[in-house]
Amino acid sequence: MANVTHGASAGPSAAANPPMRHTQLAWVRRLGKNRKARVGLGIFAAFVLIAVLAPAIARYNPGSTNFPPLAPPSAQHWFGTTGLGQDVYAQFVWGTRSSLLVGFGASVISTVLAVVIGMYPAYRGGWLDNVMATFTNIFLVIPGLPLMIVAAAYVHQSNTLTLMLIIGLTGWAGRARVLRSQTLTLAHREFVWAARLTGASDWRVLVREILPNMLSLFVASLMYGILGAILAEAGLEFLGLGNLTQVSWGSMLYWASNGGAELNGAWWWLLPGGLAIALFGTSLALMNFALDEVTNPRLRQPASRSGERLARAWQVMKGDIGQ
Repeated sequence: MANVTHGASAGPSAAANPPMRHTQLAWVRRLGKNRKARVGLGIFAAFVLIAVLAPAIARYNPGSTNFPPLAPPSAQHWFGTTGLGQDVYAQFVWGTRSSLLVGFGASVISTVLAVVIGMYPAYRGGWLDNVMATFTNIFLVIPGLPLMIVAAAYVHQSNTLTLMLIIGLTGWAGRARVLRSQTLTLAHREFVWAARLTGASDWRVLVREILPNMLSLFVASLMYGILGAILAEAGLEFLGLGNLTQVSWGSMLYWASNGGAELNGAWWWLLPGGLAIALFGTSLALMNFALDEVTNPRLRQPASRSGERLARAWQVMKGDIGQ
């Protein structure tokens, strides 16, 4: 009897998984051909490499004050120096590591909460879904930034882990609601009922059956979670509510503003932190746009068809000019 059950459970799963794997591989191939995805991934990979190789590529100690203050960019100091004589390039490199660590960590925390509070109750249904949906709506009503400011001000000594927890525990509600809505549309599909009949657990059905069918939404949620966490961390640091003794993009902006970088014309002190946030956000946005184009058939336009349309338009224009 046990053998029969095992064979029954393997059948639908084996029949359902190959098409899903084929679809995911097709998405990967399309992403590799998408120009937005390549550009966004290139910028993203550059920042990740800077964060990983920070000890090797940072030329000086970011906290060292042994250099001339407010020195413009030069061969010795590529990004110039701060008002205290610190090397801006070293601060940028180490700040990349700190900001990305907070961004990835907070996004993982908030995404896990969104899955647990949004997807699982929606799959189970009943009173659990009603309670968690009400809880999510209450969190959505509370403004996110004031909530983070209150939480950060209450914690007197903030560090990287503290910022991760503050941002992650306050930034899950919007994504939980989106994931819940999509789960409700998939919870009663045939492949989900087939997995249930094989005796699969609730979490196995969520992870193996439902989540792969909303992978693009999940990845987009994760990417925007990273960007939102980095912006939140920079905002808290700029307001002086983070760990200002640790170098990050937000603390660079804070010290540049307090040090009078604008008044002294030290644009090199103010620019790297803000430009890094803008470029990293652009990379995530480009990858998300590319993911939408790959997964949404309405946004896909074959190159041959677009070329034919351009050629036809050019012929029409030539005919009008000739007449």
